[in-house]
Amino acid sequence: MAAHFGMIGLGTMGRNLLLNVADHGYEVCGYDPNVDQQKRLLAEAGELKVTAAESLPEFLSHLATPRIIMLLVPAGKIVDSVLNELMPLVEKGDIIIDGGNTHFTDTDRRYDMLQSSGVHFIGMGVSGGEEGARRGPSMMPGGNIESYELVKEILEAIAAKSDEGPCVAYMGNKAAGHYTKMVHNGIEYAMMQLISEIYAVLKKAGELSNNELHLAFDAWNKAELQSFLVEITAAVFKQKDPETGNDLVDMILDKAKQKGTGMWTSQNAMDLNVPLPTIDIAVTMRYISALKDQRVSNSRLYNLPESVTPIEKELLITLSKSALHFGFLIAYAQGLHLLKVASEAYNYAIPLPEVVKIWKGGCIIRSAMLGDLRKAYVDDNNLANIISSPVFQPLFASLRNDVKQVLAIALENDIPVAALSSALHYFDAITSEKLSANLIQAQRDFFGAHTYERIDKPGVFHTEWEG
Repeated sequence: MAAHFGMIGLGTMGRNLLLNVADHGYEVCGYDPNVDQQKRLLAEAGELKVTAAESLPEFLSHLATPRIIMLLVPAGKIVDSVLNELMPLVEKGDIIIDGGNTHFTDTDRRYDMLQSSGVHFIGMGVSGGEEGARRGPSMMPGGNIESYELVKEILEAIAAKSDEGPCVAYMGNKAAGHYTKMVHNGIEYAMMQLISEIYAVLKKAGELSNNELHLAFDAWNKAELQSFLVEITAAVFKQKDPETGNDLVDMILDKAKQKGTGMWTSQNAMDLNVPLPTIDIAVTMRYISALKDQRVSNSRLYNLPESVTPIEKELLITLSKSALHFGFLIAYAQGLHLLKVASEAYNYAIPLPEVVKIWKGGCIIRSAMLGDLRKAYVDDNNLANIISSPVFQPLFASLRNDVKQVLAIALENDIPVAALSSALHYFDAITSEKLSANLIQAQRDFFGAHTYERIDKPGVFHTEWEG
């Protein structure tokens, strides 16, 4: 059999994505040096047209030309190693897709390296987790448009579908696909941190039970906050622990781990001078959560009060819904602002309306808000930040006061809500005609003669400060 599509790396994601391709009538072949993974693929394939190769040469011999070869292997040196093995065996016109969570600089390097070979190279972000890979992910391919056209039919067939069609589109030049996925993950970090903070406020200040938390999040998911993350949060509060019979969420240690993509987003934003405070603090709070022993020790040193200021539950639920809505919008605003700046800085030509469109289904940050986000970017393709968009101005204005009230409640009850706080302060700063940075410039000129500008005339000035 001549397979239409090949997969190297048959872990959970690779195996499920390959079976997804086979579900749509394509013949496929998989390769993994781990024989157990080969057997698992064949066992799960059933009657589908799936083969597993025992070696890389055998794998390539099974593929129809031009070969479409996707890699779903751990990012980093392993990708380079697989490419080094592949290159002597592939031919001009073959297509290699790196579908892992690769850092965009590595994708740029590999793309440039392969340009003279005649082999097409696509760096593609894939979002949706195990279930998404199997039933329909959101995919973000980048490289060049000619390469994308060669795989477009298969990718559109296996992608999640929204009201606007397949959740896959060409993301732009070189590493645009992996860059877009990196920013997607940064937004994801922020949204998850915001949810956890609202959970803390409802649980401590509102004294909601897990069942009440389930009902609140479930109701939110049927309205403006409809989203994958709110949906699964509602489900989390219903899950029982089979060992103890307790609610499982209460048995989980409060140490959040990470794989680095949120950190990459923050690091690159700093390189490009783009403010992402809500994403930044979400990364930082994961680091703080990991310092469990220090936190326990420090809590005994300070013995902060545990008293709760009473507040009516339904009011708090209403305020919290608004606050989470505001926070989600700010997370999207910051991530999409970074995408616009990076697209110009790296010549990626990332189409923001298409980015928002393919995030509407399959991916972790999918939500009902993306419809209005798409409208904002379709209406103004030069939009720098959704805070400036007429689509969102009334909404931000209406939600802001509720955010302030939730922050006041959190402060009154000693609940850290760093991400929500950063979201409001970011909004207030970026909508302020005048900030206090004039004092910073005075200080810089005082100690380092760094100069300053004036409000009453053009030019650059320096003062010999007294004292």
